[in-house]
Amino acid sequence: MSEQSRTTEEAVPETPETPETYDASASAADTVEPPATEPPATGPAQPPVPEPSQVLPPHPPRRERRVLRALLRWTAAVAVFASVVTATAYGIATAQRTDVPGLATESDGRWVFPRLVRPPLPSGSPEPFAEDNPAGAHHADLRALVLPAPEGAKEDRALRGSDGWLPVKEYLAEFEAEDREELGQKLVDTGLRHIAARGWTTPDGTRTRVYLLRFNTTNVVDAELASHALAHVSPTYRVRGAGEVEYDEDFPEAAFVPGIGRTAYAEAKPYGAEQVRQAYVSAGDVYAVILQSREAGAPAVPFWQTVVLQSQLLG
Repeated sequence: MSEQSRTTEEAVPETPETPETYDASASAADTVEPPATEPPATGPAQPPVPEPSQVLPPHPPRRERRVLRALLRWTAAVAVFASVVTATAYGIATAQRTDVPGLATESDGRWVFPRLVRPPLPSGSPEPFAEDNPAGAHHADLRALVLPAPEGAKEDRALRGSDGWLPVKEYLAEFEAEDREELGQKLVDTGLRHIAARGWTTPDGTRTRVYLLRFNTTNVVDAELASHALAHVSPTYRVRGAGEVEYDEDFPEAAFVPGIGRTAYAEAKPYGAEQVRQAYVSAGDVYAVILQSREAGAPAVPFWQTVVLQSQLLG
């Protein structure tokens, strides 16, 4: 298959808009200064930390039968993750716990990412969720929208593909052999344009793989991919090496990114040689698949952090 032949190269204007930058070294209380010669960025509003009653439940009604347990879990999750949510309001996640009043100094396992930059849009092109962009198209270079590796991680160069585009067969290799043919055909039927990816391994052995799949419109992503995944209590296509999985009900709902759909799963105990966490994110014409795995258990906080930051880059 030659999906690269279908790739449509975005035009790069001679005078692109100034890209939004997010300082990874800023504290949660800092604001992002607009460029001196440009008006303030008109990107999407930064996500507030919502009250629990303001968040739509992302999972099936079975959670309603466990309201008390979910509320207790909500309180604990927000206490642990609040500083991450505050930091990601500016597209970053770097403030150490010692920098955030009211939180313990013990590390919660967050990673330190480099400065995150949204690539410039071609002149005159709307943002993905603008009213005059009904297709939800990301006009920026998709390869520049993939989350970078955190500090200290070793990047998997093989996932960069040729010129930054990953062959479909490399993406399919993440799934069980018996599911690959059906999934590959679905990608053809739904008009996959191309895939950009990045992977890395941190010193603790956690392996991360991020895949951004671009289609023609948001309708294709929502109707053919996101809703198909949501219709099942486990992912439609099984990730290689993952055993029985369940909804990641501990994922803090306060980390919801407006306009972005998200479904997350965690491999249930007892798992095999390693635990696999997986998230499926729909953002306009882009469908993101995020996988993390590690022997003896994949930590939750870096997984949540990775999903939220990638979601914001696509927002």
